[in-house]
Amino acid sequence: MTKILFVCHGNICRSPMAEFIMKELVQTQGLEHLFEIASAATSDEELGSAPYPPVRALLSERGISTKGKTARRLTRDDYEKYDYFIGMDGANRRNMLRLFANDPQGKVSLLLDYTDRPRDVADPWYTRDFRATERDVDVGCAALLEYLLNTSH
Repeated sequence: MTKILFVCHGNICRSPMAEFIMKELVQTQGLEHLFEIASAATSDEELGSAPYPPVRALLSERGISTKGKTARRLTRDDYEKYDYFIGMDGANRRNMLRLFANDPQGKVSLLLDYTDRPRDVADPWYTRDFRATERDVDVGCAALLEYLLNTSH
């Protein structure tokens, strides 16, 4: 089983969006038994908070419920539990590298690194453009899944 942890600053916008979109993607392909998918924050600012209302609304339009999801903080112990740590932007990557002593096993990457146009996923908390973030997350998750299915572990 491949274990993926999506990571952003607060775990209320981008990383839960990626978590639930990726879960939907693997489920529609009948692959949910091959993956464990979750998300976490690099900060403790939103601990215990549900996904941000516009994120819940976008996912709800897709028939995806986030019921029960609350923000949690990434921990050093997570490094042994997960195979991939997928950040949303360079700041997330830097925070993970600091926490994980420079990532000795090469588990840290950014979501859009798996696409033909690597870049940060813009934070809709600041941009207010939740649809643009959703498009980036859709493209990134599809590319990540293709990578994982074509890569022997």
